Parts: sequence; C-alpha cells; structure tokens
Amino acid sequence: MVSSSEYGSHSWELLVTVDHQHEEVQKEFLLRVTGDLHIGGVMLKLVEQIKIPQDWSDYALWWEQKKCWLLKTHWTLDKCGVQADAKLIFTTQHKMLRLRLPNMKTVRLKVSFSSVVFKAVSDICKILNIRRSEELSLLKQSEDALKKKKKKDKNSKEPVTEDILNLCNSPVSSGLSGSPGLYSKTMTPIYDPISGTPASSTITWFSDSPLTEQNCSILAFSHPSCSPETLAEMYQPRTLADKAKLNAGWLDSSRSLMEQGVLEDDQLLLRFKYYTFFDLNPKYDAVRINQIYEQARWAILLEEIDCTEEEMLIFAALQAYHVSKLSLSSEAQDFTCESEVDEVEAALSNLEVTLEGGNTSNILEDITDIPKLADNLRLVRPRKLSLKAIKPYWFVFKDTSVSYFKNKESAQGEPIEKLNLKGCEVVPDVNVAAKKFGIKLLIPVADGMNEVYLRCENENQYARWMAACVLASKGKTMADSSYHPEVHKILSFLKMKNWTMTPQAVSDPESIDMKPECFVSLRYTKKYKSKQLAARILEAHQNVSQMPLVEAKLRFIQAWQSLPEFGLSYYIVRFKGSKKDDVLGVSYNRLIRIDIATGDPITTWRFSNMKQWNVNWEIRQVAIEFDQNVSIAFTCLSADCKIIHEYIGGYIFLSTRSKDQNETLDEDLFHKLTGGQE
Repeated sequence: MVSSSEYGSHSWELLVTVDHQHEEVQKEFLLRVTGDLHIGGVMLKLVEQIKIPQDWSDYALWWEQKKCWLLKTHWTLDKCGVQADAKLIFTTQHKMLRLRLPNMKTVRLKVSFSSVVFKAVSDICKILNIRRSEELSLLKQSEDALKKKKKKDKNSKEPVTEDILNLCNSPVSSGLSGSPGLYSKTMTPIYDPISGTPASSTITWFSDSPLTEQNCSILAFSHPSCSPETLAEMYQPRTLADKAKLNAGWLDSSRSLMEQGVLEDDQLLLRFKYYTFFDLNPKYDAVRINQIYEQARWAILLEEIDCTEEEMLIFAALQAYHVSKLSLSSEAQDFTCESEVDEVEAALSNLEVTLEGGNTSNILEDITDIPKLADNLRLVRPRKLSLKAIKPYWFVFKDTSVSYFKNKESAQGEPIEKLNLKGCEVVPDVNVAAKKFGIKLLIPVADGMNEVYLRCENENQYARWMAACVLASKGKTMADSSYHPEVHKILSFLKMKNWTMTPQAVSDPESIDMKPECFVSLRYTKKYKSKQLAARILEAHQNVSQMPLVEAKLRFIQAWQSLPEFGLSYYIVRFKGSKKDDVLGVSYNRLIRIDIATGDPITTWRFSNMKQWNVNWEIRQVAIEFDQNVSIAFTCLSADCKIIHEYIGGYIFLSTRSKDQNETLDEDLFHKLTGGQE
C-alpha cells in the first residue's frame, strides 16, 4: 500500500486505453492523477509510462462515455469534468476513411476525426484538388440504399471487389497543411481550359496534392458508364418521401466525425450539398467541374430529379456520344493552338455557372430606366370541371409584374389583371419538337398558389419572357445585369433541344460502340428498344457534336440547373397547427411547402424576405419570421432539425461570398449561422 500522504489526499486513479499497434505491449494503463492536472500533463504521464519510442504528436484523448475529444490541453481534469469513472482512449486524430465521390469512384485517405466536419471536408478537398470546399459535405448513405446494396451483394455469385484509389500518403492526410485549395487570378493555370487535362507538368509542382496525373485523370475525367444491369440494381427514389430519405444523412458540420459515430475505414459519400457553384474556372477546376457533372448525371440517371423525355435525350447525347467519347480520346488530342484557346475561353466565360453566388449586378445598370416587355401572348387558366380556357391578350411586363389587356389599344387604361411575380415559382412547359413554348407561373396567394400559364409563339419570345419571369420571382427587374445572360442561357438550351431527323445521323446507330441504355433512366429503357433509343440519342447529338469536352460538361451542368426541381433538397415536416405531414423543399434562395400526395407546391418563402430564424432545441422545432408579419414553424420528421437549420444558414453564408474577398472563407461566420445552440 502507498500512503496517502505521499500522493496527497485528492489523487485518484484514471484508466486510459492506448490505441497502438504493438501487440506485445499492454493497452490499458492506470494513471494516478489529481483534478488540477491539465490534459497535456495526463498525456505526458501516459507516454512516459508506455515507454514505446514513437511519434505521439497525432494522438489525443477521446472520452468514450461523453463522445467528445479532450483537445484543450491547458484545461484541467476538473474543468473538463473528468472523474475516476471516465473511460479515456488515447488514439490518433487522423484515421483512414473511404469516400465515395460523385463519380461513384471510391478513394481511401487519412482524414482528421477530431476536426469539425467543415474543416475535415476542406482538408479532403485540398487533397482532391477541389476548390470551394464549402459547397461540399459528407453524407451517410440512406438505409434503403444500403439495403439494396446488401441484397445485390447477397445475390452476386462472385465476391464484389471495389476499385479503391488510395491517397493515404498525402501531406494533408498526415496532418500537415496542403495547398490552399483556392487559386488567385494571377496564378498559373493547372488545367487545359478546353480538354480538362493537367497543363503540362504543372500539377507536380503547383500543388501539394498527392494527385499524380493518373489519379487526376480518374477524378477529372468521366469514365465509361455502368451497365444497365448495374443501374437497375442501384437505389432509385420513387416518391417525394423516398427523396427526403436521401437527405437525412448529412453530417453536422460543427461536430467531428468521431462525435457522430463514424469509425475508422467507414464509407461516407462526398457530395455537393449546396447548389451554388461559385467561380467555376476551367483553368483550375477540372476535377470540380467533372464531379459536379457526375453528380448531375447520376441524379438524372437515378431519377432523383425529374426531367422530360426531350431533356433526357439531350442529357444522354451530351454524356453518351460526347463526354464519354471525348474523355476516352482526350489524351490523344492536341489542344495547344493559342488562338483556339482564346476563342474557347471567351465562350466559357459566358458559361460560368454563378447562379446567385456573387454580387454580379452593376449599380449603374440598375439605376437606369427599367426596360419593359410588351407582346401578344396567350393566357391559359386551368379549370377543374372543363377544358382549359386559352385566350390571346396583350401582355406588358414591367418591374416585377405582368399586366394583361384585351388588346394593344387598351393598354393605356386599367389592366384586366396585374400579376405580381415576386416570390412565385416559374416552371418551363416546353416541347421544342411540338413548337410548344409555355411558362407555368405559381403565384403565392393567401390560401396557396394561383396557377397561370403563358404561351409564347417562338423561342426568342419565350427566352425573353421566361428570363424576365425568373428574375422577377427573385425580386429582380430586367435592368439587372443577369437578364441578358439568362436569355442567352435559355436560348442555348432550346437550341440543344431543337434537332431534326436526318437520314445521315441515324443511318447506322449500331456502328457506335455504346449501349444507349447506359445513358438514360430505367423509365426510358422500358419504354423504347435499344435501336430506337440509339437513333433518338443520335438525333439529339447533332446539336452538341462540335463542343469541346469541358464546354460539353458545363452545358450539361447548365441544362441540369434549368430543370424545375434543380437544387431542391426534400424533408418531411409537420407544420405547426397542421394535422398532416408535408414536404419542405430547401433551395439556394427559397423554402417551398409541397403537398406530399400530389407533389404540388403550396407556398414559397424567399430567403431574401427572411428576418430571422431560430430552433427550439427542446421540442426540435424550427421557427422562421419573414417580412409582412409572416411566420412559420415546423418539426422535421425525416431527419434531425439541425440539418434543415444548417441548410438555411449555409445558403445564407454562401450568398455572402464575393470574388474580391481575397478568396478567404470566414469559418467563424459559417459556424455562427449554422451551428445552433443545443
């Protein structure tokens, strides 16, 4: 027995388990400590007792019962609340993790399990050469997807061997700082802006990333698509409720992986969580552009987002005959011609996908006279018990409102009706082959949404009016500098859809080495035979056949952004005072309440009108206040309410980014907006 006077009456024994690889050395150690001993002192005592000469710098104490790291080494045991019953584990902070990327490839790398997820994702993106890491996050696979995978593995006769790209020797993985991941405009381009290949040998010296040129090509190029059988075995959401399950697994950005139950060598999904792709630049973003393209491609193939048959064929043409073929032959192509590069750079500058990320509007343009549109359009009002009433009227679009009159002559008087489009939902209703150019407007009214259709005569008229409606829904007028690029974007998408059957294009679809079923969702493989699909995709391909590789990917992303459901993440919620469940769609600029049975939007609330939001953590209820004394409250049924809270705060944080901020992120602001006070 040791006398208490020797150690002092306040000392006690603390059990610490050491997570090391030396089998001949014990793993459990009893330390005699006092409450005023700091965490750093505990670790020092422990290392002295272990007597294994190795680098312990990456080790830290993990408190098993409380599920938290003891990282503040100057704090005492008393301040941390550690007592004799505590189970502490002395383990590495950086551990191996398998990440499934948007292109469905799996990489294995060392990640910090003690940093908050926001910081861990930033480090991962440095390794993978992806800028703007704040747009991505980590997602646990939904239970339905895991069940389908287990069933597939059970039915498969051969053992499934996954092709994993190992990046475990990276500087960031070892806990060192890597390349900044953000490049200034004066830095040397590291990718060819046309083909997306690494520019000469710059990748080896420009970046601290462990990506060799071979690894870079795995991440920056699209690879042959999977077989129709593999596609059929993958989980596909059928209903809005199924889509809501996909978004339930987002990890909390303000807590570490270990705190959220992630274990070493677990598999997580790395995905673009926020659909505001800021400052896309082909010179630096070959990997980022390809991964966004791949996330869009899989969302369309697995029907996570709805699109028309015409749009599906365009997507198939871009990915099938174009991106896949160019990716396979890109190494053989020589894109060094200087004049060609300049022309394509000019074309790509129009393609930069900025959504509402930066303050792009020019103040001088905004204070000039606001332009207006005036033209003959047809108005369609759906009626429940009769056919739709379609009538021609003289329409005038000014500011953010549309007024219509009996004819042009009566436009000086009072309109028949004036529709304020601020906060409305704008949905394209287009079939280029059938010469149908419609705009569906869902305008918020006291008891829901007022549905109105406008029918245009041709592409040009449609593009001008559609662009005006889209801007008005966001509270912007046609004086805004984004109006003309929006018109251009709509016209270019319509041009891709506008193809005609030519005997030359479809003379021998079998001569192309590809399976058309790999490039469309299952719904269309069931509807058409293989030859019919190949012929139809070849028709659509005529309009995109001259595009370089990166432009084809950017066009694909742009077309994806044009879909009505783009950027919506769904959650099942119960609104305060309601007796039934609804679906809440969270987008980059608005929240939408959707009927869970019909899928119809009920109400839209814009972030621009939001005054404040908070969470009652006791009853897990999100409450939001908007302008004009509008307030809503709901509880989330399909996920933790923290996920929706973080989505709203995250989108508001991303809207504060600008290109002249010296490209640094205010991480503290992100955590203030998204962290919550549980």
